[in-house]
Amino acid sequence: MRKLLSLLVFVTGSASLFAQGQGGGNAGASSPAVKGAANSKITGVVLDAETQKPVEFATVALTPVDSEKPLDGTVCDDKGKFTITKVAEGTYNLVISFIGYETQTIKNVAVPDKKDEVNVGVIKLSTGAKVLNEVVVEGQKALIEERVDRTVYNAENDQTARGGDATDVLKRVPMLSVDLDGNVSMRGSANVLVLINNKPSTIMASSIADALKQIPADQIKSVEVITSPSAKYDAEGSAGIINIVTKKNTLEGLTLNIDAGLGLRGSNLGLNGNYRKGKMGFSLGGWGRANYNISGKFSSDQYTRSSLEDTEPTYNMQRADTRNSGLFGNYNLGWDYDINEKNYMAASVRFGARNGKNHQDDLYTLIDTLINDPNNATQSTLRNTLSEDLSNNVDVNLSFTHLYEKPQRELSIMGSYSRNDRQNNFENLILQQNGVNALSGIRNDNDSYNQEMTFQVDYQTPIGTNQMVEFGAKDIMRKVFSEFTYFTDEDGDGNYEPSTNSSLSNNLNYDQNVVGGYLSYTYTTKTNYSIKAGTRYEYTTIDAYTQTEANIEIPSYGALVPSLNISKKLSNGKTIKAAYNRRIQRPSIRYLNPNVQAQNPYDVTIGNPSLDPEYTNNYEVSYSTFIKGTSLNFSGFWRNTNNAIQDVRTVKTEGGVQRVETTYKNIGQEDAVGVNIFANVSIGKLSLNGGTDLYYSMLNNNIPVDANTPDDPNRQYRASNEGWVASYRMFGNYNLSKGWGFQFFGFYRGRTVQLQGTQGGFGIYSLGLKKDINKKRGSVGFGAENFFTTAFKIKGELNSPLVQRSTLTELHNMSFRVNFSYRIGKMSMDAKPKRRKSISNDDLKDGGDGGGTDAGGQSAGGGGGMRQGAAAQNAAATKPAITPPADPAAVVNAAGTWNYTIESPQGGEGTLTITKEGEVYSGTIKNNRFNSENALSNVTVNGNELSFNYEVNFGGNQMMIAVKAIITGDALAGNMTVGQFGTFPINAKRAQ
Repeated sequence: MRKLLSLLVFVTGSASLFAQGQGGGNAGASSPAVKGAANSKITGVVLDAETQKPVEFATVALTPVDSEKPLDGTVCDDKGKFTITKVAEGTYNLVISFIGYETQTIKNVAVPDKKDEVNVGVIKLSTGAKVLNEVVVEGQKALIEERVDRTVYNAENDQTARGGDATDVLKRVPMLSVDLDGNVSMRGSANVLVLINNKPSTIMASSIADALKQIPADQIKSVEVITSPSAKYDAEGSAGIINIVTKKNTLEGLTLNIDAGLGLRGSNLGLNGNYRKGKMGFSLGGWGRANYNISGKFSSDQYTRSSLEDTEPTYNMQRADTRNSGLFGNYNLGWDYDINEKNYMAASVRFGARNGKNHQDDLYTLIDTLINDPNNATQSTLRNTLSEDLSNNVDVNLSFTHLYEKPQRELSIMGSYSRNDRQNNFENLILQQNGVNALSGIRNDNDSYNQEMTFQVDYQTPIGTNQMVEFGAKDIMRKVFSEFTYFTDEDGDGNYEPSTNSSLSNNLNYDQNVVGGYLSYTYTTKTNYSIKAGTRYEYTTIDAYTQTEANIEIPSYGALVPSLNISKKLSNGKTIKAAYNRRIQRPSIRYLNPNVQAQNPYDVTIGNPSLDPEYTNNYEVSYSTFIKGTSLNFSGFWRNTNNAIQDVRTVKTEGGVQRVETTYKNIGQEDAVGVNIFANVSIGKLSLNGGTDLYYSMLNNNIPVDANTPDDPNRQYRASNEGWVASYRMFGNYNLSKGWGFQFFGFYRGRTVQLQGTQGGFGIYSLGLKKDINKKRGSVGFGAENFFTTAFKIKGELNSPLVQRSTLTELHNMSFRVNFSYRIGKMSMDAKPKRRKSISNDDLKDGGDGGGTDAGGQSAGGGGGMRQGAAAQNAAATKPAITPPADPAAVVNAAGTWNYTIESPQGGEGTLTITKEGEVYSGTIKNNRFNSENALSNVTVNGNELSFNYEVNFGGNQMMIAVKAIITGDALAGNMTVGQFGTFPINAKRAQ
């Protein structure tokens, strides 16, 4: 709801601000700015930079170029339009402000002689931090925000993920699902692009799950989910884009933030410093996390047949204890420099490292090769296995942005270098064969790197006040290398020698170049329709070879990917949207690497370097509304993928023992049809957010089978599956007094449908308690996760003509932790942060349930929405009403409907409804202009005095409004207090 505060506070505040100038003008009726002929006017439109919606009641001040003292000003109407009339010849600055947004200054607006109108065009305001010389505005964004092109989860408001990593945060985000291994999916698809601050990183190309563990939850500001990316973004990422925005500070001064946590299964320590002086700013940070004490169990029962004619399947049983541990680090250095008002640069270097180890202890394997034989001959082995994932990565980014005199016209040039070096090794140490000690070992070393260099140019220019044209070009030069070698230890003494089987050792060189260009057009009509259409063309060339194959034939290919987004703003804040886009998903190193992954020697995986990309069509409709303090969003989607990369399983026999061998081919078609629903409810100090993701998945590998040929070999590979998949989440927050806060979170991921089986569901839940200390400079907290559940148990089923397998994975994940954070230093509002550009490479299909996001090409900077001193000026806008003292002995009838008015420069009116049940009062307050209601809290009648509170949201922030009034018969008179913005008279009469 655009609360009464929008109509009252900002209009009233602007009137106070302008009252210090010569005329104290208001919208469309300003007094002369300077002496002399004053026949000109200045006009323009103020929009939200992210939603492209009008910013109603934004303050527009006209100031001299050499002073900040307002000469005149106005406020924007409900279309975001403003007009300052009777402006004399001269040069001025325009200062546009609105709480919850960064202040925007348009400098050197020239008003020539005999000029009837000067139109400054569209001015866009961005949200930012609200810190005024150590006075923190107590506003907080809603946990979930629905914007025109994305859903935003404001992770900084969630304390239950403290001490965790990015996977803990993504579990809470609508439309995303995370399994116990950290694999992310969006609406059931693993084909997503994950960006960090709108930038790609090569760490995501190897393993999204492992990369997310390098990002501390405490440093994540928000997560943006973009299901229908525009043409500006790379065509990669079939399901969409996930952009993880980390916390930044671009305010003036020096600060140091310390974050630490100690828990039963993990600990973390982070230091982040920021320094800004004048035009230049620096940031330096480091974070490390250790995971430990994570244990579990694994069991598998499997039947295999070597062919359809095999009538005696082989039984394979496996049991093991599991444990894993990890060390993760993330270090970054940032720099930005404002060359002048029209040109600025930014650079960053990020270094990450990870060291993950997974153990299977006492892995017992029992193989029955003659299951129908009365003697029941068997084989067995006992072994320990170790898998290591060791890597480091570096990301370097440099950008330059030029702003033209015409507002919103800009040119940006960006370059980046990213490299990930990785060792993915495993070791099998055999302890027993058929119950007899027989030490031996097998080891595989796989060294690889993924390197990217990117160059990108973007240009945008407005046409009039309701159109925007964007176009640009991009070149990604990608180089992937993987070298793998097998070693054997015949007598188990720890001395490994290269395997005599030379076919197990090889390498892969894979060079890929993607050149792309795009054109996008946005048009907003007077009837509140917004249309954004565009197209992107990408051309890909690949040069691939191995040690044994000089040239792998992979043809070059082009891809044309159109996109269309249409939205309509309805009455009462309701919005309906529809979108279509075509996407491409190129295979990543996980699918390409021909290394034999045999951590489990009876279930191995081999990549396919000859894979082609997938192509996906996405269709989406959504509707959002607001009903009595509750925001609701409904969306429906259909995703169709052709040429899908799918598993192909065969059964191979070596030494009389069968094993399952999996590789990948472009053979599939995948469809998903579903809905996403989430709601945000505020009930006094309690806020609840929750929702569900539900879709029907249809998978088919499209392998042709001749119905007239019973022994057609394709029958053993033919597969299809379909079924419903659902997940649910709930988040709650309750603000206690004296700096205490309480939060809870729950998530359940239902059974997932796979091409040849299913994977069982699981649930998690957590509680968090936090206490702010030392005037909110720091906090201490306690968290608990899965405290009633000793272990998760997840069942899996695999069914194909040759393989039937049942698995059970058990993981002990009960956890308790304490957290501490503290901020040292002071920041001020002297700096004026600008929009920062960044590169987004989002075109690789990764393993697991990956996610993707259409990054917005910008991130919110610091800087508040109102100038210093504005709050004090607003307070004097209207004098409070003088009311007689309350009479506790008086008897009045407060219940009923009251028609109220507010004494402010632009007024305000609506309906106040008070209800009484027994001795308990409650009610609502309604703003006639916006036709929306707010629930009242703390409604009290003391004699003839009525008092109550209610909460409003504006610019993503929250504020408590207090009203106190005296009832005299059918009349009510008193005051409304709006925080630091002031107190204003309110009068009401009982409705007849």
